[in-house]
Amino acid sequence: MLEYYGGLLHINAMRQMIPCRLLLFLSLIIATNAAAQEFDQAHPSYAKVLTKCVSNGQVDYAGLKAAPQDLDAYLNELTAVRPEVFASWSKDQRLALLLNLYNAWTLRLIIDHYPLKSIRDIGFLPLAAWRKQLVRFGGQIMTLDHLENKIIRAEYGEPRTHFALVCAAKGCPPLRAEPYVGEHLGTQLDDQTKQFLAAKEKNRFEAETDTLWLSPIFKWYQSDFTDAAETLEAYVRPFLPEPAGQELARSSKVRVRFTDYDWSLNDAP
Repeated sequence: MLEYYGGLLHINAMRQMIPCRLLLFLSLIIATNAAAQEFDQAHPSYAKVLTKCVSNGQVDYAGLKAAPQDLDAYLNELTAVRPEVFASWSKDQRLALLLNLYNAWTLRLIIDHYPLKSIRDIGFLPLAAWRKQLVRFGGQIMTLDHLENKIIRAEYGEPRTHFALVCAAKGCPPLRAEPYVGEHLGTQLDDQTKQFLAAKEKNRFEAETDTLWLSPIFKWYQSDFTDAAETLEAYVRPFLPEPAGQELARSSKVRVRFTDYDWSLNDAP
């Protein structure tokens, strides 16, 4: 009898476990959806950092180094985003976060070594700054180089990101004083591209010599731009300020030359 009742108890226990497992599965789904909703896609913590330390594309690294709490809080928020939650977002939301992730970790890298004259002064080997294992995201630690080239470039194929990623140099595009957000990402990237191409020391068209001077960024990542348009001049023409855009369109024989890249730190005076 005890064995019989024991068997009944075992069957009843199994019957009770099935709905418990179902409830656990449902609770995981609900938790994932809740986490996706909990992350504020406006990136307010990062907005707070940028408002305080960025002016006209230049960064107050001294002030940020003295009070890095908001930056660290934001980096911790990004680290806490689980891969399955990140995957549930729209493409623009994911890309916006990755751009902010790159720029925020670059800020952290600079203040870890500040004061310095250039990001290239970090480490002993060439490009050491971009090869440091420092970016924490998605349950892994990666380099800035990996984040840019193996994730952002490889998975999103958006040339305008070259004008959003800022490597702390004056030759870079200016650091935007607001976070990238999925809802307005296209508009923000267009604006960044136009701002960068309006900087005459980096990019300009000289109609008298039919010469298009471009930042070395267009040389280093040329295929990214020519995959989107046949030539570099075709890519930049819609983003150039007028009358340069119209003059470039009228030119039949354009020579492309590249300006010098300024690696000095984009430090606020």
